[in-house]
Amino acid sequence: MLTILIALVVAVTAMGFAVKLLRGSAPEQQVQRRLKTVQQAEFATIDSESSGDFRKEDRLSLVPWFNRILIRLDVAARLRLLLQQAGMERTVGSLLMLCVFTWIGAACLLYLRLWSVVPAIGFGLAAIPLPFLYVLRRRAKRFQRFESQMPEAIDMLVSALRAGHSLMTAIGFMGQESREPLSGEFRKCFEEQNYGAELRTALLNLGTRMAVQDLQIFIAAVLIQKESGGRLAEVLEKVAQTSRERFRLRKQVQVHTAQGRMTGWILSLLPVALGFAMYMVHPDGISLLWKHPVGLKLLYTAVVMNVLGALAIRKIVRIRV
Repeated sequence: MLTILIALVVAVTAMGFAVKLLRGSAPEQQVQRRLKTVQQAEFATIDSESSGDFRKEDRLSLVPWFNRILIRLDVAARLRLLLQQAGMERTVGSLLMLCVFTWIGAACLLYLRLWSVVPAIGFGLAAIPLPFLYVLRRRAKRFQRFESQMPEAIDMLVSALRAGHSLMTAIGFMGQESREPLSGEFRKCFEEQNYGAELRTALLNLGTRMAVQDLQIFIAAVLIQKESGGRLAEVLEKVAQTSRERFRLRKQVQVHTAQGRMTGWILSLLPVALGFAMYMVHPDGISLLWKHPVGLKLLYTAVVMNVLGALAIRKIVRIRV
């Protein structure tokens, strides 16, 4: 009984820490952190050659020794960029600690079912990628919102250019009048240029933060026009038209592949749901899958084939435009 109580307390505590790290700090603390970041950026010297190094912008973790370890790792910069692209005000250390707490909570819950420490810890490792999957999901949704706002924002930029405003002034208007996440990213681009960065550096940083193909076309069009000359308003008008057509075609592709995507979800989740239902109805019958050696082999084979089938269906229905 004491073992069960300790495992439950550890699991609840770990999940509580994971939820706190996922939700972040209080709103007033986030405001103070953002104000401090802006104040530091006002006095920072921007180097055009190293402006893309995200490891030098701020600390990767609030723990000093953990921060030093993350700086030495090349993966730290990639994780920080991933968090920026997802629009999450988190540090790399908090993301890694979230993975650890998720692992501990899952291992404790599995221990209550398996009554063995080593298998519980081993199977609990499967919960470590869950925070990364959550961040990737938020990143994908943010990219989709950004991409859907691009044609309207470029039209606004074209109107500002034809009214006689400069390019950076028009980008500033986009940062003020557009919706998130487009307004925030273009506002950062405008502020970087005001702090002393070159236009090329500010646009390339924008393209690094938002890996959207329509934005890459927009940045390439602006940089080419700056080098070769020409009417930027007409070029951007063609870019907006191309972006709008690509967005419309992508939606049509999603409509035509909806049945295939739904089939993939059903075929992937049906064995899990059916196995859970059979366990609730007759536990002794299905428990042979993990109690008998042959059942374990069949269970492992079924899991591998289910994952491979889901990946194959996803590859078929995922058409890039």
